[in-house]
Amino acid sequence: MQLITSPASPFARKARMVIIETGQEDDVELVEVMSSPTAPNPQLTAANPMSKIPALIRSDGPTLYDSRVVTRYLDARSGGALYPESRIWDVLVLEATGDAIMDAGVLMVYENRCRPEDMQFGGWMDAQWGKIEGALDALNTRWMSHLSGPLDMGQISVACALGYLDFRHAEREWRKGRDALDDWFAVFSARDSFRATMPA
Repeated sequence: MQLITSPASPFARKARMVIIETGQEDDVELVEVMSSPTAPNPQLTAANPMSKIPALIRSDGPTLYDSRVVTRYLDARSGGALYPESRIWDVLVLEATGDAIMDAGVLMVYENRCRPEDMQFGGWMDAQWGKIEGALDALNTRWMSHLSGPLDMGQISVACALGYLDFRHAEREWRKGRDALDDWFAVFSARDSFRATMPA
């Protein structure tokens, strides 16, 4: 299999972490591409008509895309430990929360990178950050017991989201007033899979 990926993409990082956590490094070749909404990579577009990373090219079936589809497939292929049925709805909501933080964070980057300066809208950027702050507050108050439990896909998604905030939006200081989430992230960040997939 081939995973079309990018070192800076938090969504691709999710898939790369799952590959490591489930011991599938020898089964998946990483294919790094450069792509953006205004300059999509032809190889990526051929695999995913939406031109979004990641995409998992399989020899025994159609290419899979959208990070949640890719991670669910990789986990099922290895035995299904990251989406446990006993708490599946909590895992899926937590994964969606992490993904939503990534979505808003990436859109903020695109606003600066893809729009001409005279067309950029600060109010829209602040609205995206407001969504991120709401999600962070929810994680810090109502999700800490789950985050502190056995490893699952929700935790991986949240960790990738927080890592992306550090990478692209460090000046926004997401940790302020969120000590519990900060403490959890400090511990999670020591995982080998997280350290091996640092964005660049």
